[in-house]
Amino acid sequence: MAAAGRSEFRDLVQNLQEPEWSGLLWSGPVRLALSFLAVPSSPRNYPLSFCHVSSSSAQVDQHQQESHLPRSPDLVALEYADLNLSYDLDLGHVRIRQHVNPLSSSFSVPAQVPDWNQVFADPMLPLMVDIGCGSGRFLMWLAKRNPKVRNYLGLEIRRKLVKRAEIWLKDLGLDNIHFLFANATISFKQLVEAYPGPLQLVSILCPDPHFKKRHHKRRVLQKPLVGAIVDNLVPGGQVFVQSDVLEMALDMRDQFDEVDKLKHIDTLNPDISCDGEGWLLSNPMGIRTEREIHAEYEGAKIYRRLYQKQ
Repeated sequence: MAAAGRSEFRDLVQNLQEPEWSGLLWSGPVRLALSFLAVPSSPRNYPLSFCHVSSSSAQVDQHQQESHLPRSPDLVALEYADLNLSYDLDLGHVRIRQHVNPLSSSFSVPAQVPDWNQVFADPMLPLMVDIGCGSGRFLMWLAKRNPKVRNYLGLEIRRKLVKRAEIWLKDLGLDNIHFLFANATISFKQLVEAYPGPLQLVSILCPDPHFKKRHHKRRVLQKPLVGAIVDNLVPGGQVFVQSDVLEMALDMRDQFDEVDKLKHIDTLNPDISCDGEGWLLSNPMGIRTEREIHAEYEGAKIYRRLYQKQ
């Protein structure tokens, strides 16, 4: 191939790698060429006819426009931008599982109660516990804004996420937040009972719904956990639950509605806005969770309830 022709072909290959071409099917020769050619850093835009792609210009224009729209991961990064977290972390080669079975024997051992004086600068501050904290960014954002007001404890059943959160905490240098690898269903009670300060807030945000009926026993919110939450909350303490899955939201709602000591916040504060079915219209925490952002990006509704202990 002549030098000029080779240069043009390199440009074509780079052009095909741009996001607007990501959905197009390439022929075998083009794939093969990718493994041999060095691609220049400044691609040129070639007409479709040169690329031999059977798609109308209108379709390509639409695809180009869509490729420049923000994706939900971009919105998550924007929401938590001021944390300035590093995402170049080596968590090993084990994939972080989206779903786990909390009834497995590997999750049946209660978490060890930490030395609260070691994990918090002031262990007497009111405590917020986030059950199923995921990546932990939601709690980090709150902890950064309330350094001497409240302590934050994140419980997560996926060890890899806890490991990454711990690395992030070292970079942030926060002393009012801690993460534990724990099955909250069996560990919550002993953890909060050992905490020297008051339990002020518990959140359960978009937990795994375990859709199949025979798997409902895997859901994190079971009656013993409801009892442990209510018993250990101080008067005036709150429980915040939300889900983008109506069935899961109704399950949590039904369990907390049955507790006489809890009142939904709109019955205590007339300024709180709810829809006709009693769901909060906005997130009262001041920051959305990652799952919340993804769900709203897909057009899903978020079902929220906020209870207060009397």
